[in-house]
Amino acid sequence: MGRISRRAVTIGAALTLAGLTAGDAVAGGPHRGRPRHEMRGMWLATVANRDWPSRPGLTVPEQRAELLAHLDTAVRRRLNAVIFQVRPTADALWPSPYEPWSDVVTGTQGQDPGWDPLGTAVTEAHRRGLELHAWFNPYRVANHTDPSRLIPTHPARVHPDWVVPYGGKLYYNPGLPQVRRFVQDAMLDAVKKYAIDAVHFDDYFYPYPVAGQTFDDDEAYATYGGGFVDRAAWRRDNIDRLVRETAHRIKRTRPRARFGISPFGVWRNRATDPEGSDTTAGVQTYDDLHADTRRWVREGWIDYICPQVYWNIGFAAADYAKLVPWWADAVRGTGVRLYIGEALYKAGDPAQPAAWQDPAELSRHLTYAAGFPEARGHVFFSAKEVGQDRIGAMARVVADHYGRY
Repeated sequence: MGRISRRAVTIGAALTLAGLTAGDAVAGGPHRGRPRHEMRGMWLATVANRDWPSRPGLTVPEQRAELLAHLDTAVRRRLNAVIFQVRPTADALWPSPYEPWSDVVTGTQGQDPGWDPLGTAVTEAHRRGLELHAWFNPYRVANHTDPSRLIPTHPARVHPDWVVPYGGKLYYNPGLPQVRRFVQDAMLDAVKKYAIDAVHFDDYFYPYPVAGQTFDDDEAYATYGGGFVDRAAWRRDNIDRLVRETAHRIKRTRPRARFGISPFGVWRNRATDPEGSDTTAGVQTYDDLHADTRRWVREGWIDYICPQVYWNIGFAAADYAKLVPWWADAVRGTGVRLYIGEALYKAGDPAQPAAWQDPAELSRHLTYAAGFPEARGHVFFSAKEVGQDRIGAMARVVADHYGRY
């Protein structure tokens, strides 16, 4: 998330600077004795060309140069991990036998860009002493509702019964066992082929609610929902199965790779559940996205959780200073690592509350979280802002907290 032009260093030299060994860098997750070093990460988003590539259709040298510049930025900002979005909309940023090449690279879905972005990212990240977490979105198919805009061989067109239009987008139906198996197969292809350090899911499971619209999974519920008290419980079980099965298959495929998820920051509000956080958020992952994020931690299905605590200290509906202790309590004693997702993109945005106009707000987050031993690091959204650093908020974080590698 910052910008740097720095010659490549060997992984051994960079890890020495970090106080780690090469073995530490590839050791497994918290259940496999990973050293107690902090996460300093950034998300590198590709959906809709948010961070990379800057636009579709660049030449291969231009695409590659932009990607490497983001990795160099991470090094300059003294980060140690990049979470690279490689399956933004049921497509791929590597040569996949399951899904088409993503259109974010060439502008045309299914068109081979002539190089391997994921393979390059893994090699070049490791060369710089950075971890590379491969970020997948399991169920989002398209940011529109017209299947004819997908290439004819797209699985969503071959299997139209798998797809649900909702809120102006297309989604795979999480309630279908064949869908759950397929999306795992598609994602695990990358785990088999590349020495990624982790598999990463973000906050999208069932889609965020859209007023006046219904996610039409009636037929799947009628077929598979027997034995559940209601549709919400069945939906949560579908997502639980995805997480549990994916975790098992990752460990079977690449035992040293970790599995992490970065959910929306509120599991449930206390008014809904006495075990929830002291918040009044308009979305609750348990109820609205059917994602029981706390259970995944308690069951040890994931190696790390990185809740998107995207609010300032003192924000009434969802106070950073109330959510960090809630999440620290949620992971305590589980062996699951807690990293805090940070809304760097809000810093200096005039549409955001006054707190976000202060370059020191983000640094205060890290200072506050340091009071909780369970909080083992932070991840910043996202790479573009790490580089541009609109009001110097990232530079302040580096100066105040990342003074040494």
